Amino acid sequence: MDLAAIERIVKEAISLGRTVLVEPEAKEVLRLATIPVPRFRVVKDVNVAMDVAEEVGYPLVLKVVSPDILHKSDVGGVEVGIGDRKGMEDAWARMILHVADEKPMSVIEGFIIEEMVPRGVEVIVGAIKDEQFGTTVMFGTGGIAVELMKDVSFRLGPLDKDSALEMMSEVKGFPLLTGYRGDTVKDIESVAEVMVKLSQIVEGTNGIKELEINPLMVYEKGVLAVDARATVGIED
Repeated sequence: MDLAAIERIVKEAISLGRTVLVEPEAKEVLRLATIPVPRFRVVKDVNVAMDVAEEVGYPLVLKVVSPDILHKSDVGGVEVGIGDRKGMEDAWARMILHVADEKPMSVIEGFIIEEMVPRGVEVIVGAIKDEQFGTTVMFGTGGIAVELMKDVSFRLGPLDKDSALEMMSEVKGFPLLTGYRGDTVKDIESVAEVMVKLSQIVEGTNGIKELEINPLMVYEKGVLAVDARATVGIED
């Protein structure tokens, strides 16, 4: 884990007056902590996007990059299942119109072109630095279901692997990872490792106040951090 490189990303964002890391920055933080992320590129021009799309390979996901847009899908800032060049052109045009309509004052830093990853079990993992209690780690049912079901568990850091596995077993959705209704058993060991790494990032880095992966896609073997966000700021 390269904490020095992570801190450079955080300090750069703070120096620009930002309180959040945009998705590419948050995913770079994860990559530096050896947490797997999908293949992606950031582009600013539709013509460049066409070439990059061919390099990354269809099917693709297109996402807007903006420090002013926290929930991208709420403003039309996510397009999934793009299958060819025409689909990319159409998705780009729709996204420009939707974002301009919903968030006309937002600063757009670019667009992510990302590989479409296979479906898995979606979970949410995160860590937050509290002034009073220190680092707190969260695990729960992922995707939009986390806001609806509130199916989450918490632990104070520092977190070890055994505590992470225990946290996972406390949520109602845990059977989805252990072979519910004949489905395959998922890689809970890799999920626990990600949780421990998030705890280490937040504890060991000045300036990160919160770091969240939602969803973390869990497979029979391995995981992928499909979306990530972080809040940053100068610490007292």
